[in-house]
Amino acid sequence: MSLPLDAAAPWPAPVGWRDSARGILPLAWPVFIAQLAVIAFGTVDTLLVARYSALDLAALAVGSAAYITVFIGFMGVVVAAGPIVGQFFGARQLHEAGHQLHQAAWVAIGLSVIGCALLAFPWPFLALAQAPPAVEAKVRGYLLALAFALPAALLFAAYRGFNNAVSRPKAVMVIQLGGLALKVPLSAALLHGVPALGIPELGVAGCGVATTIAMWSQVVLGLWVLKRDRFYAPFALRSQGRGLRPPDRQAIGAQLRLGVPMGASIMIEVTGFAFMAIFIVRLGATPVAGHQLAANLVSVLFMMPLALANATATLVAQRVGARDLRAARRIGWHGLQISIGLAAAVGALIYLLRHSVVRLYTDDAAVIAAALPLLAWVALFHTADAAQAVASFVLRAYRIATLPMFIFAFSLWGVGLGGGYVLAFNLTGLTPPAFLGARGFWVASTTGLVLAALLLSGLLLLVLKRQSRREAAASATARA
Repeated sequence: MSLPLDAAAPWPAPVGWRDSARGILPLAWPVFIAQLAVIAFGTVDTLLVARYSALDLAALAVGSAAYITVFIGFMGVVVAAGPIVGQFFGARQLHEAGHQLHQAAWVAIGLSVIGCALLAFPWPFLALAQAPPAVEAKVRGYLLALAFALPAALLFAAYRGFNNAVSRPKAVMVIQLGGLALKVPLSAALLHGVPALGIPELGVAGCGVATTIAMWSQVVLGLWVLKRDRFYAPFALRSQGRGLRPPDRQAIGAQLRLGVPMGASIMIEVTGFAFMAIFIVRLGATPVAGHQLAANLVSVLFMMPLALANATATLVAQRVGARDLRAARRIGWHGLQISIGLAAAVGALIYLLRHSVVRLYTDDAAVIAAALPLLAWVALFHTADAAQAVASFVLRAYRIATLPMFIFAFSLWGVGLGGGYVLAFNLTGLTPPAFLGARGFWVASTTGLVLAALLLSGLLLLVLKRQSRREAAASATARA
């Protein structure tokens, strides 16, 4: 089937570094803005709640860690359709690419059942946090509200993965900016209440309600775009009626074989960081508030390498589908170099301006004092984060996800989270005073992230070299 004019062909094969950059950046910037909109959901809540109540901010830190753990892990399974769609798109098999979106929606619906139950009954997270009763009550209300947001978030993840895979990131960006525009006033109104409008003061739970309304609005708008935009006609998304196509066991199986290790890897990556908040809450409201500010900043910074990773992996998958493996190798390696260079520069700048940056969040001297030592690790942390992100995404474009999952588990859970727990709570009795408390978690987490970046980059280099040797051998055999 021929492609529509505005998707005429995947980007031309690269020759050098600049060619790769010209292909990656036009896809990366809409993803970057869209991801900023996503992270802004949490940033808006952090800024509003930080000025509302330290107790609610502690509840937000624990509740956010729990929600992110559930959502990100399941989202990783759903977006496994992306590399598959990208390969079909590169091979011009558009009907099959559209079919994958329907099956990704079924995966999202199935996972939502499990995820909603975990959020509505969050006792495992509360047991880990050992939060005071007042904080625990607020966490429960916040997560109950987010349980209604999860199905919409996972369905929109399927929409996002499909659009990114077919080089259509602007369709996602516009909707997510609209969701943010709705989220901001809703969070403020539901947090503080507006008696004149009959809106009660809900505290941190109001932020969860605002997220639910914004997420379902995004899903409705996304469905409208799929229906009305002629770009999607060749994908035959409505070829079998108005609803979802029936579940396809083979297609869902292919997505799960890639998606389960992808989801596990992402969950390990996120929980290795998010569970820090759950453990740090044992140290008191001020240390966890300081960690929450530093963690939010690092999450905002991560949006740039995440966008570059998405764009790089999209082009790699399309080239693999088009059987242009030489171009795929160049794009993947150049994308890794670009991401590391930019991340190192941004991380260094944030480190130099860390005092001013922290004061954008709060004027509370105690929280500032708790956050500043953590930001000392930001340059190295962010650079390693960028390297592991691009390397892991490119490996997924080649449908390699299982070995990276074990690398993440060892580096981020074992070295990062486990090592951080030992340092923070001085389990050996040998922890230097500068590494006690929240700083111990950041030291170990940074070390684990550097290790993951080195191992994943090495694995990617090994895969690309083996592929190059096989291609050279096949070419020599053909000439003979």
